[in-house]
Amino acid sequence: MTVRASLVIILAVTVWRIVWLAFDRTDLFVDEAQYWLWSQHLDFGYYSKPPMIAWIIAAVTGASGSSDIVWIRLCGPLLHAANALMLMAAARRVTSPENAAWVGASYIAIPAVTLSAYMFSTDVPLIFFIALTLWAYLGLTEKRSVTLALVMGLGVGCAFLSKYALLFLLPGGALALLLIPQARIAIRDFAISVVVAALVAAPNLLWNLTHGGATVKHTEDIARWDQMALKPLKALEFFGAQLAVMGPILFAALLYAGFLAIRRRAEPHERILLWLSLPVVGLITLQALIAKAEANWAASAYAAGAIVAVMLLARLWPRGLTLSLALTGAIALAFPILPAFPDAIPFGLIKRNTGRSEVSLKAEELARAAGLSIIVSDNRDMLADLFHTLRDSTLTLKARAPAGFPENYYEQTFPYPPPENSYARSMDFDMAERVLFVTRKPFICEVAQPKLLAAWTPDNGYYRGRTIYAYETQVGCLEPRG
Repeated sequence: MTVRASLVIILAVTVWRIVWLAFDRTDLFVDEAQYWLWSQHLDFGYYSKPPMIAWIIAAVTGASGSSDIVWIRLCGPLLHAANALMLMAAARRVTSPENAAWVGASYIAIPAVTLSAYMFSTDVPLIFFIALTLWAYLGLTEKRSVTLALVMGLGVGCAFLSKYALLFLLPGGALALLLIPQARIAIRDFAISVVVAALVAAPNLLWNLTHGGATVKHTEDIARWDQMALKPLKALEFFGAQLAVMGPILFAALLYAGFLAIRRRAEPHERILLWLSLPVVGLITLQALIAKAEANWAASAYAAGAIVAVMLLARLWPRGLTLSLALTGAIALAFPILPAFPDAIPFGLIKRNTGRSEVSLKAEELARAAGLSIIVSDNRDMLADLFHTLRDSTLTLKARAPAGFPENYYEQTFPYPPPENSYARSMDFDMAERVLFVTRKPFICEVAQPKLLAAWTPDNGYYRGRTIYAYETQVGCLEPRG
């Protein structure tokens, strides 16, 4: 494939995604809505993730002057196009222009890319900065350069600020430096990169120290290291899911490249790239075996992994590149159409992003009808959509205060009633004030009888078959129970 053809494919797929984004009729997913809320409160860290995704959304919505869904999700296809171009540049360090072109075209159509071009996630900026780091690092394996060392440090630091999954690359990277002479760079350049990366990451590390290690604790919670047990079927499920994440032909090529490397039939640059990809898949498969892992947790592997997979296919089975692009390309062209017709999809990923805003609008209607100015919920999904859907409302939105350590960003930042030792609590706070409490569970209060305003069970969307309760109640009834 020529570079021009690759650029045309990247541009065409990106424009196709953006065009259909304008017809998207789904709501924000709970994580997307949370990232948007972060972007309205810029900081160096947040409850569950580092800050890069919030900064990006703030830049795009700020430039557009709108927080509508289309502008939030526009970040995905635009940044993925940049990822494809950056990976092409990195691939050019170790392979021919034709192969580098295949890397860009293959990446833009990877199923995981197609999904995160629809629902913006932290994986998107993570891959950009990993690709930038690869470009600089592979250049440093050929020559000393202060400039490239600075770029490498910046890439590592910004990747860390995008998602802590960057850290999964460290064991493989360290082994590559130890085992492959061609992987080593000048000590000066290495030192510069480490210092720059540390400086870039420092504000987030400091934020964690001053917020009780919130992000680290959340990471431990979702990893479920306190519930370890052997789960071989879960490990197989995760490993098999990578065929869908990367595409079956590319993932199989990556695995075969690892097999050839074990048999000493791989070039040094291929072995470097393999150390920066396959160990990540192995580590997350181990995590799935003993605790829990989501299919996208190995995303950091597929920057280097895409390059080495393309290199192997170009050498051993060139037709496989065409077949892979045809398969994943068909998905990349079909999937963006689906969110425009969510009613025609009875279940699955698109369906879970519908019906959320309807609940928020119903809650607003109930609050106004009852003359209440505050809506409180104990459900993260509801809170996420309430804050976005009612962003222009005069109603105040709060999360029911937790009894212990906050379980999400809303409990951490918007607890209600406020903690006893807080400034808000000391200012003649009225515990008898009445609010609307929206929850998924029947609610009982020993202090005062709550008034059930509505209970309904949606027949469509994410909340289909799930009963939602809306109570008028005193704030004192929401006091956390230890």
